[in-house]
Amino acid sequence: MAQEDLFKKLVAHCKEYGFVFQSSEIYDGLSAVYDYGQYGVELKNNIKKYWWDSLVLLHENVVGLDSAIFMHPTIWKASGHVDAFNDPLIDNKDSKKRYRADVLIEEQMDKYEAKISKEVEKARDRFGEAFDEAQFRSTNPRVLANQEKLDALHRRFVKALNDSDLVELRQIIVDEEIACPVSGSRNWTEVRQFNLMFSTEMGATSESASKIYLRPETAQGIFVNYLNVQKSGRMKIPFGIAQIGKAFRNEIVARQFIFRMREFEQMEMQFFVPPGTELEWFEYWKEARMKWHRALEFGDDNYRFHDHDKLAHYANAASDIEFRFPFGFKEVEGIHSRTDFDLGSHQEYSGKKMQYFDPDTNKNYVPYVVETSIGVDRMFLQIISAAYTEELLTKEDGSTDTRVVLKLPPALAPVKLAVFPLTKKDGLPEKARTIVDDLKFDFNCQYEEKDSIGKRYRRQDAIGTPYCITIDHQTLQDDTVTIRYRDTMEQERVKVGVLKQTIKDKVDITNLLKQL
Repeated sequence: MAQEDLFKKLVAHCKEYGFVFQSSEIYDGLSAVYDYGQYGVELKNNIKKYWWDSLVLLHENVVGLDSAIFMHPTIWKASGHVDAFNDPLIDNKDSKKRYRADVLIEEQMDKYEAKISKEVEKARDRFGEAFDEAQFRSTNPRVLANQEKLDALHRRFVKALNDSDLVELRQIIVDEEIACPVSGSRNWTEVRQFNLMFSTEMGATSESASKIYLRPETAQGIFVNYLNVQKSGRMKIPFGIAQIGKAFRNEIVARQFIFRMREFEQMEMQFFVPPGTELEWFEYWKEARMKWHRALEFGDDNYRFHDHDKLAHYANAASDIEFRFPFGFKEVEGIHSRTDFDLGSHQEYSGKKMQYFDPDTNKNYVPYVVETSIGVDRMFLQIISAAYTEELLTKEDGSTDTRVVLKLPPALAPVKLAVFPLTKKDGLPEKARTIVDDLKFDFNCQYEEKDSIGKRYRRQDAIGTPYCITIDHQTLQDDTVTIRYRDTMEQERVKVGVLKQTIKDKVDITNLLKQL
């Protein structure tokens, strides 16, 4: 299946089965804004719990915070967002579509990489076990030619970014003959900077109102509260502050479903360390966060680190964890060494000391900060993308059928188990209800009696329910039920009395946490 077709199926699946809806759909929708349905909100909450518990429960020196969305406007001046929170945008004059210039160039580099990978895979198929990839990459003329083009483009791109050279960014697009994906033309405008912050007004009357911003990130709420948390919690450096919350960016180029939205949710942790140790902690958190992702068992090869070509104004090191989406490797989490920029800048703008007194050295200093930042919505899309599976099944009569199943990690699944009475009579519904009433205090359970057992299994497969329980006439005789496993479709008979512990052993989020 073409990756573009797969992505369209993912979007349709999310709507059909109650995961994600277009916001304000009955009014033709609001671009790049989405609502989470009944199963989407459960999956989203489970993702947040996995993240929160992995940091706050498993680390004695990491605590939580919930700061306000509205903050003093000078905060965004101090952080650099007022002056530097921009995207380089370019318009195609024929399609009237707007694009990020840097993204267009990055996609061009991806095309060169794809050409190289295609040559490597063709050679791998041709030579089999005798294939020497390193030698092939260093000697094949087509690979070398594409690698030379890629390296030259990369050098030019990095220099233009670091120099903030908008003219050169446009010239790269022209020289590479990058065409508009919609119109196919190369009729481009100049590249311009566009600030991404939403602004509004706060005040009783229009005359007395003051301009404030919807926060574009949750990190600043942590920075301005770090001393409050440190003193009230008697925290000793190194320590971290974690926060989950909404953020808002006026993305002009919002696309790829929930990958890039105007209203989104972040999970961020700022880790405060002594100056000079930040790069060691940067490496520590890079590995720790990658381990967190890989514990979900979606395949280690589907993750990679991508070090930034251009560092943000506050950073001295930055790396992204990227996942292989249907539309290519894209960022799901960023790890940044933010130095003392934020705290130092807030100290300057507020006139309040942001220093920490270190009792071990008897010295005051402004801490350095290592940040881990992950988008809940991107993580949601990553998990749905990795879990979505189409399986071709052969029936007893020789015909085939396609089973669509979300192979979600059981700990993250929106519904942990579904309970089915085989029929609507003979006391089976009553027995099934009794089981649900007993288990619903421990798990998100679903009761269903409509349609055949096969159709009920299919619905639960589509929402990712890992276990289905069927109550039949034998249940009334020996108090046993059939438990059916989502991924293998295998079934086994178990006692009702052991159901709770059997399911708990499989769906407890502790199973994920213990891998960390």
